[in-house]
Amino acid sequence: MLDIIETIQQLTNIPSPTGYTAEIIGFLDENLKKKGYQPERNHKGSLMVTVKGNEDHKRRFVTAHIDTLGAMVRAIKPDGRLKIELIGGFTYHSIDGEYCTIHSAATGKEWTGTILLHQTSVHVYKDARTAERSQDNMEIRLDAEVHSAKDVASLGIGVGDFISFAPRTEITPSGYIKSRHLDDKASAAILLQFLHRIADENLMLPYTTCFFFSNNEEIGYGGNSNMPPHTMEYLAVDMGAMGDDQQTDEYTVSICVKDGSGPYHFGLRQQLVGLCESKAIPYKLDIYPFYGSDASAAMKAGWDVRHALIGPGIDASHAYERTHRKSLDACASLLEAYLSAPMIEN
Repeated sequence: MLDIIETIQQLTNIPSPTGYTAEIIGFLDENLKKKGYQPERNHKGSLMVTVKGNEDHKRRFVTAHIDTLGAMVRAIKPDGRLKIELIGGFTYHSIDGEYCTIHSAATGKEWTGTILLHQTSVHVYKDARTAERSQDNMEIRLDAEVHSAKDVASLGIGVGDFISFAPRTEITPSGYIKSRHLDDKASAAILLQFLHRIADENLMLPYTTCFFFSNNEEIGYGGNSNMPPHTMEYLAVDMGAMGDDQQTDEYTVSICVKDGSGPYHFGLRQQLVGLCESKAIPYKLDIYPFYGSDASAAMKAGWDVRHALIGPGIDASHAYERTHRKSLDACASLLEAYLSAPMIEN
């Protein structure tokens, strides 16, 4: 069976900041075709796989997103350093000192670099410890001999080129996986594993289910415009956020009861809780105050569906993240239990 952690490692090592996701969508497309699926792409570049179930008149829609945080070249400075424009909701502090890759749109070449505070050297700058990490102060030091904006332009690097961050994926003997972009490639791996199981074991789901790999979630929308007719329920599989006042941890599946958009569907939430209780799946209920999912975006778009959000617990979200195999397994177990269960009634 497809190993979730190994799959996460594969996915995190494919650069895919929002807006630059063709490579990872192509990877998923080929992977699923080898299992006999016929994936479809929408005009936005997302990927959907429809699995026929016993009943087609009622359908389920399940998403995970494969786009990640990233950046673009904002400007080229006179000394050859690059200014940064952020893609997604994260802080400059979280990328200070990170390795990155600049993807040249003009040439197709890639150039490596390091994201640094301009006043990094404590031997030179009095405010090295106190300077604000902001667009004005952060820059990329290219791994190329450049002394001017003209030198950088000669490499084929220009404004609007995408910047991806090094994932630095590590798997520990104790079962932890540390990496950037576990949000949401951990969940994408869980969906991919279950799709492999369906194909390998000829599983029959009670309802036709659409598995959607969205590519615009980090900028606020993804699977909110491509649901087929008769969709009744929408399950987003995304990370569970950890911190003060949070119940989520790295060893259980998190069931979100409310995020920044408002409460999730109470009846569907209760069904998920009941499945965890009956099947001894470790879980936590939680509220994510500064969070939105593809499911909540679908509600804002006006879809008449029951919506829910589950996911593995991720520490240090939108930075150098970490989770544990126990949480991944719990999330995978709840996904299977839900997709195998009857729909609730309103």
